[in-house]
This record gives sequence, C-alpha cells and structure tokens, in this order.
Amino acid sequence: MLLKADKNKTRQKRHLRVRNRVAGTAERPRLNVFRSLKHIYAQVIDDDKGITLAAASSLDKDFEGTGGNIAAAKAVGTAIAKKALEKGISEVVFDRGGYIYHGRVAALAQAAREGGLKF
Repeated sequence: MLLKADKNKTRQKRHLRVRNRVAGTAERPRLNVFRSLKHIYAQVIDDDKGITLAAASSLDKDFEGTGGNIAAAKAVGTAIAKKALEKGISEVVFDRGGYIYHGRVAALAQAAREGGLKF
C-alpha cells in the first residue's frame, strides 16, 4: 500500500535546507513568512542574537478582513515593512519558509518591497 506524503513534513524539510544557507544578521535580518489556512505571519529576525526585531500578522488588532487570502498577505506585507522601517531596518533576507513563491507568499513579499524593504 502506498502512503501519501505529508505536505507539512516536506515543507519543513525544504525550510531546513534553505535555513542552512540563509541567516539573518544585525545589518541584514531575515524576513520569515509562515502561512496557515486561516492566517499569515511575518517576522524580521536577527539570527545572530536570536531575537525577533519586528512582527506582523493577520491576527494583529489593527488588522481588518479575512486572514487567509491575498489581500491579507498584502496588508501584512505593508505592515511588516512599516514596522521594520520604523526600527531602522531597510534591507532584509527573504525566507519563504519552504513555501512556493506564489500566491500569498509572493503577495506578502511584493507588498513588503513596495513598502520600502529591499531584498
């Protein structure tokens, strides 16, 4: 009997492969993306110190609308760009979290670029 592969386990393997090469520093932190079926989350992380410098998600109090669509991803992308620029962060390394660069992940990245982040 053939067993169907667990999509989340394969995503986590892809993410670990990428994380072996991609790391955020104080000068250029990592913009990490996580998406679930209902929400999308973004964090700017300094991996040297192991701290989160800025975070935004569709669960924030100032967020309006549904969290699991492209419009929400664009709103989270602009919010993370605004919060990062307020902290003096203009350049980041994009970490797509093992997800395909398509749909909500691509929309968040494009909105963050339009918001002023460079990657």
